[in-house]
Amino acid sequence: MCLAIPGKLISITGQLDETFRKGKVSFGGITKEINLSMVPEAQVGDYVLVHVGVAIGKVDEEEAMKTFEYLKMMGEVDEISDTEKND
Repeated sequence: MCLAIPGKLISITGQLDETFRKGKVSFGGITKEINLSMVPEAQVGDYVLVHVGVAIGKVDEEEAMKTFEYLKMMGEVDEISDTEKND
């Protein structure tokens, strides 16, 4: 079983062409650089599902927040920062 975690795309950090891009994604305040090649349509402000450093799909904000709530109930994540919720 694979687990993909939602995060908010906060910037595009590198782009060779329309397909090969990297970006910074925030996971409740923790920021990681992620490969965006599988989601060429993703734009800054979108929520993406990330698995092992690669964004594999887009998800709406409501679904992302639901997932964070489930992970929080399982004790897998800390509180999402207020800025993350309000952006």
